[in-house]
Amino acid sequence: MRLRSALLVALLPAIAMSSPATGIGLQAPAPMLASRFDPGLHDPAGCLVSEKLDGVRARWDGGRLLTRGGNVIDVPAWFTSGWPRQPMDGELWTRRGEFQQVSDLVRALRHDDAAWRPVRFMAFDLPADGGGFARRNARLRSLVLAAGADTLGVIAQVPVRDSDALQARLQAVVAAGGEGLMLHRAQARYQAGRSEALLKLKPFDDAEARVVGYRAGKGKYAGMVGALLVVDARGRRFAIGSGLRDAERARPPRIGEQVTFRYQGLTAKGTPRFARFLRVRRDVAGAPR
Repeated sequence: MRLRSALLVALLPAIAMSSPATGIGLQAPAPMLASRFDPGLHDPAGCLVSEKLDGVRARWDGGRLLTRGGNVIDVPAWFTSGWPRQPMDGELWTRRGEFQQVSDLVRALRHDDAAWRPVRFMAFDLPADGGGFARRNARLRSLVLAAGADTLGVIAQVPVRDSDALQARLQAVVAAGGEGLMLHRAQARYQAGRSEALLKLKPFDDAEARVVGYRAGKGKYAGMVGALLVVDARGRRFAIGSGLRDAERARPPRIGEQVTFRYQGLTAKGTPRFARFLRVRRDVAGAPR
């Protein structure tokens, strides 16, 4: 069994977890949402820490693999063979920096056996379990180990002794190409909604905005999109030119689609500073937690 070190905490809508094979249902709570880690307010002691993966959110209901929005994902039968019957939250993931490839695969109308071979379902929680997170994680690891499936892994959780150790881990993850860290209070039960028991720590911010137009490209980007013109939830209008791949410049996100972008603080005008395109936000692909 291949287990990869990394983590992610689930932010998924409530889904009635029922196995079509057994007809036995387990009602999972609404998603537990992460608050931002504030070094002046939060103490990492007592938390389990993991890497924030950039995969595609998914949920196993005991018999089917579902998207964040509850749609069935068309995976090859071998992919979920031998998985536990217990509901699991997780992330479809290959490695750092390959979110788009996995997202494209999940959105495909027909599955491609060869393309699914490197994908793993990296589980991170048992939403229907009533214990604290440390207990849920231990139980999850036992279930995954017993399953012995190459397509199933569990995201590693480790304690940190203090803020210095936390920052050192963050720097190591970011230097290796990761997004950041997730901190989960070891004794916290699974809670619906925003919670101080679940925290995210990143060296940058991210947000969503709606595409309202395009700026034409110049030079090597002539005939393609140079930047996306967007408006965010606060009504701020700005352009996002960095981060777009050539394929995305040739076939940009459609007008009206939501995109996720990364930024570092605000400009003097109050707009996101150094905005950089990350991905199109779609229900099937999940949203930043």
